[in-house]
Amino acid sequence: MKDPQGLDLAVIGNGRTAALVDSAARLVWWCVPRFDGDPVFCRLLAHDEEKGFSDVVLDGLVDAQSEYLRNTAIVTTVLTAEDGSAIRITDFAPRFRNAGRMLRAPQLIRIIEPVAGMPRITIRFRPACNYGAPMPNRSLGSNHIRYWGSETAVRLTTDASPSNIERETPFILTQAIHLVFGPDEPFADDLESTCREFAELTRDYWLEWVRRLAVGYEWQDAVIRAAITLKLCSFEETGAIVAALTTSIPEAPGSGRNWDYRYCWLRDAYFVVKALNCVGATRTMEHFVDYALGIAATGAEDLHPVYGIVPSDALTERIAPDLKGYQGHGPVRVGNAAVEQVQHDVYGSVILAATPMFFDKRLPRPAGEAQFRLLEALAEKAAKLAFEPDAGIWEYRGRKRVHTHSAAICWAGCNRVAAVAAHLGLSDRATHWNRIADTIQGALLERAWNHRRGAFTAAPGVDDLDASVLLLPELGLIDAGDPRFVSTVNAINKELLRDKHVMRYASRDDFGLPETAFLVCRFWLIDAWARLGRFSEARGLFQDALRYRNRYGLLSEDIHPRTGALWGNFPQTYSMAGLIASAMRLSRGWEERNGRAPP
Repeated sequence: MKDPQGLDLAVIGNGRTAALVDSAARLVWWCVPRFDGDPVFCRLLAHDEEKGFSDVVLDGLVDAQSEYLRNTAIVTTVLTAEDGSAIRITDFAPRFRNAGRMLRAPQLIRIIEPVAGMPRITIRFRPACNYGAPMPNRSLGSNHIRYWGSETAVRLTTDASPSNIERETPFILTQAIHLVFGPDEPFADDLESTCREFAELTRDYWLEWVRRLAVGYEWQDAVIRAAITLKLCSFEETGAIVAALTTSIPEAPGSGRNWDYRYCWLRDAYFVVKALNCVGATRTMEHFVDYALGIAATGAEDLHPVYGIVPSDALTERIAPDLKGYQGHGPVRVGNAAVEQVQHDVYGSVILAATPMFFDKRLPRPAGEAQFRLLEALAEKAAKLAFEPDAGIWEYRGRKRVHTHSAAICWAGCNRVAAVAAHLGLSDRATHWNRIADTIQGALLERAWNHRRGAFTAAPGVDDLDASVLLLPELGLIDAGDPRFVSTVNAINKELLRDKHVMRYASRDDFGLPETAFLVCRFWLIDAWARLGRFSEARGLFQDALRYRNRYGLLSEDIHPRTGALWGNFPQTYSMAGLIASAMRLSRGWEERNGRAPP
């Protein structure tokens, strides 16, 4: 049973800014002016303190119905009072083409309309600054309220009474009103017509974007929502893709596993671009590859596993003392010390993300030899570091070892560089990289196989199982029908499954024994079962996974196997990418839509 107080949130955004809105239309998270900025709305992490939010209080509220406008990133919420009066709230961030360019202003737009009776409402706007401190300064104009403190300033522009909003005075809503949350800049155009026009243009943009997706016959709603969500996690100005839009929602209650995910992990971004490519949305890949190769081209000796959405930004980790944490489970961290970790899979991950740029005939600007030379430099690092200890995909903070997954991604990088070289007619380089890849592959399959456990384990010479080895056939390192992989899947089924949920690992780490399951690992197991011909079982496990999405179709990072509550940062790109990959693998084709079973 899912926790009704949990992460029942929707995302609105436009590729520059994003916010989270709950099922009663309270805006509980919004960072200014971009994903990694100061959270003006931070109620999500304030626990029992009423600060850092904006909402609409309807007198006598008895019901709230909230949903996405079909195939868009626009949320509509209908609040109904006990006397039958009702209002509709529409929330979105503007995104559409204008004068040949994509308009994605760092704004949120809210439209509040009466739909029945004489609703009496109160509009509350309580921005914060410096991660949880109330904004100390404000000034009212004829149609706006300006708030500022320290380095953060925001302006609410509205055709409602600024004095009513500033004093939180109730009033009768007799006609539609409009609110624009944004930077401290004057709003020059007519507010009502502009908000209406922006809503229509934003709706049309998303409908057209979805229309071009190539999705399977089954589970279209789930795949479309996941694809839109991944798109919203891309900071298009630079091409960075954030792992999630939040910081410090813990992986488990009271665990201290609280991390800031508002940055670009090169590994995570690979999974995102792969999922979006799977449904035909290639532009995100093009932007990310430009971002990643721009980092690689700087000539830095080593790649970090994670970068800011502007790559030069520092990610020094610190504690935000003015926020108590999600449901009181602190601390709240800003920045991420993973930037200092050694994670060797980063080199192969960039290569894997960039490889389609050489082969996909749909792209207007295919990659060529110049890009290949950058990838070749990354492959040299991957080959050198494949069997060197690192922190691994799960970013252990207290130990290093040679992780099977890291070595496998290093192999994949070398393997793909060989394929690109052959594609470009560079036969000598193809021979060179194939020889290196073959050497790594042979050594890894021998060293990572644990005869006693009958499985590929987390690292050579250890007994610990790890769900990341489920990706070995996906990478091409081993055939799914190989008896060693079949045995590995059986071992994972026995040891890492928790009531259909899949743990990353079950052994003790820096914080003790893990309590929650990692959502993307279930999708990896589903894909493994499908590869092994256990198609019906895989479909059942996938259908069950869909039950744990929130009311808006979104997933976080983790799930509690016993309660079904979502935990971890939100929305988690890993989880949404895994959903897309599994759905596309399992969906019956259009020719089978009359109900014939798949082969």
